[in-house]
Amino acid sequence: MPAANTATEPRVSSTSAPAVEVAGVSHRYGDRTALSDVSFALAPGEIFGLLGPNGGGKTTLFRLITTLLTVQSGRIAICGRDVNTDPAGVRSRLGITFQSPSLDGKLTVRENLRHQGHLYGLSGRSLTARIGQVTGWLGLEDRLHDRADALSGGLKRRVEIAKSLLHGPEVLVLDEPSTGLDPGVRFDLWEVLARVRSEQGVTVLVTTHLMDEAERCDRLAILDRGRLVALGTPDELRASVGGDSLTIATTDPDRLAASIQQRFHVAPQRLGEQLRIEHAGAIDLLRELVAAFPDDITAISLAKPTLEDVFIDRTGHRFWEAGASLES
Repeated sequence: MPAANTATEPRVSSTSAPAVEVAGVSHRYGDRTALSDVSFALAPGEIFGLLGPNGGGKTTLFRLITTLLTVQSGRIAICGRDVNTDPAGVRSRLGITFQSPSLDGKLTVRENLRHQGHLYGLSGRSLTARIGQVTGWLGLEDRLHDRADALSGGLKRRVEIAKSLLHGPEVLVLDEPSTGLDPGVRFDLWEVLARVRSEQGVTVLVTTHLMDEAERCDRLAILDRGRLVALGTPDELRASVGGDSLTIATTDPDRLAASIQQRFHVAPQRLGEQLRIEHAGAIDLLRELVAAFPDDITAISLAKPTLEDVFIDRTGHRFWEAGASLES
């Protein structure tokens, strides 16, 4: 059960300590490694994304950060509080929105929020005032008497976030918050998160497997098979790729790769039945490849670096080819 907290205003950390610190964390399920020596830190007020395919380690890390699992190796601290030695202190500083719905559909929005507030020791006028504040931030003030079952998917997610903010957390953690939402509603959700950060000073940590969501984060940690493979802002990560990318379709990728390397001294990367080349002069190289191998290339495309390219560059495989899940 969450630790009691009677605060009615969001608390902003008075120290310069990271809002979230993950240091050398490893985790195993039997003989399977779900996380391997993962380290990063979130600055207060940051919107930070954990990006990775299913089985990459996001869910395990989410459970560790939110005290649902015990840290086996390494250390995790929330606002300076260790998740193993002070889980109650951590929970009072966290707001958590789970991927699975947590609303009682038969209750109104107000009733859902009141029950959540009681879990954190809030009651009476202070709880009523806090519900008014939070629903005002999230544009829910005219929905308080609606039953949760009657709300759209986007409004339900807003109520979930409102529940997470009632006790004034310093860090809001959301697990795949856009699951089941259409693109327009997802955009609206991220506008809400940006407002929560800018107006309330809340640090936001989001797990996601969606590239467009990751682009909206201040910084990203990219996970693959339990390893941290990249860390930085979206712009920094894209710039690290080193050039535009060419994707080449061919009937014989191994033979064409060998021919390209021999003629142009460029080593293509094989991805399934396609070849991929990162090159600072990709436009000129495209023309030369088409002229040199007109019968071998069935299609070729040129693109600016994306987060998918970063993932491929760091792992050697596509985002959705990460293999079977390592997480329970």
